[in-house]
Amino acid sequence: MASFGWKRKIGEKVSKATSQQFEAEAADDTSQVEDEEGNWVHAAKRRKEVLLEDCMRKSKQLKEEGANLAENSRYREAIRKWDEALQLTPEDATLYEMKSQVLMSLHEMFPAVHAAEMAIRRNPRSWDAWQTLGRAQLGLGEIALAIRSFQVSLHIFPMNPEVWKEDLSWARKLHEHKEKATKTEALQALAREATQEPIPDYDFESDEIVAVCAAIAEKEKALSEAKSVVIVSASGAVETVTEKENCATTPDDTIFIRAR
Repeated sequence: MASFGWKRKIGEKVSKATSQQFEAEAADDTSQVEDEEGNWVHAAKRRKEVLLEDCMRKSKQLKEEGANLAENSRYREAIRKWDEALQLTPEDATLYEMKSQVLMSLHEMFPAVHAAEMAIRRNPRSWDAWQTLGRAQLGLGEIALAIRSFQVSLHIFPMNPEVWKEDLSWARKLHEHKEKATKTEALQALAREATQEPIPDYDFESDEIVAVCAAIAEKEKALSEAKSVVIVSASGAVETVTEKENCATTPDDTIFIRAR
């Protein structure tokens, strides 16, 4: 029978050079994997950048096409172009601002206000968007809101003569006219109330009213005590006789028919 002796552990005879070579190869493999991962991430980022650039380029093209259509008064077609551009670049405030202008030209004030508000949400510092919003609000008759929008536009760009001399000045004139009209209507209403004849305050317990009521009561009593009798004689003559209840007369033999 063979005897079993003690065995050394595997690896004890591995030389130092072999160990270093193994570690170097492992490091090379790790760096290769890291390089591959880095290349993949870089490629993904690059593809994303290329896609964004394509979207920006296509959106710009659609924006310009819509502007050309709007200049030729083809407003509906322009809106369709800008809606396509917004699908590619939904954060472009200028697209919403231009769309609001075209909607005002179509007299669609509610959508115009909404589009201008969307432009301001994406770029609160756009004085163009605030100006367009003010004009759309004027179209709805919201004069006070329009004045505020024009003031914000001037606060962002104080050197804009168009907003100062045209938009804000016109809105203030409308506001003053509206206030004068409101005051005039209030004064006219007060005047109408003053010219109305007041309802007389009758004293139903006065001696004159009591005497009148008593006289009316006596007259009604006299009429109720008297009775009208229609008598038709044998000869065909018709006679109306008024008699008292207490002293009613009996018709003579000539009476043929008696009808009340």
